[in-house]
Amino acid sequence: MIVAGLMAVSGALGAYAYAAHLKKQELAKRRIPRKWPLAVRAMVNSRERLVWRWMLRAFQDQHVMVKLPVTRFTMPQIREEGQHWFQILSGVYCTFTVCNGEGQVVGCVDVPGPQGLSLSNQTLKHTLLSQCNVRYWVVDPEHLPSLSTIRAAFLGEQAVMKEELERVRTETEFNQTRANLKAALSRQRGHQPTASEFARLDALLSADPHSHEAYESQLSTTWKHDSFVAPLDSRSGELTEGR
Repeated sequence: MIVAGLMAVSGALGAYAYAAHLKKQELAKRRIPRKWPLAVRAMVNSRERLVWRWMLRAFQDQHVMVKLPVTRFTMPQIREEGQHWFQILSGVYCTFTVCNGEGQVVGCVDVPGPQGLSLSNQTLKHTLLSQCNVRYWVVDPEHLPSLSTIRAAFLGEQAVMKEELERVRTETEFNQTRANLKAALSRQRGHQPTASEFARLDALLSADPHSHEAYESQLSTTWKHDSFVAPLDSRSGELTEGR
């Protein structure tokens, strides 16, 4: 009886010591280290970088986010199921996410790695994002589509057509303003403008082809009023009395 009791006590003490040891190890894992065993790394690899630069050209008026989890811009329809769906989707992200100035996502792009992108992964994202009215593309950096194609897919063809019409209108107004200023310069000079004069005017106009106010502000600060009205070599000099 005594031996059995001692063995029971010894077993209980051993179990307690082991539990205390495990707890100590768990606390040690949670302790913030004085020096983190981590280093900074790039967010994209070389293949992803090519697509990133291409997307920055395609969506200059949008925001291109890098490796954003889908849980950051989606939410459960039933609030009580939020934790359940978060655990399932917490590791799901797209290589690039495009959002507008209001912070609303309009499309996502995945760049397959050396091993490709599994069909199940693509199907999950395509199904999820399509039901949320978000475009989803898989883009190969070696076969990039045209900039206008992805813009039309993500922003809509009407938006792209409207932008193109606005660009043509602005370019037409810019060219007309250039022609008017060159004609005015010719009349004021009273002779055919030289190549250097046209080059100077082109430099002023090329600063911002979308703003007429920029033309006026630059002309007012660069050209003096009297030098525009009359050539510099035609100014009246000081009169001196003849001897």
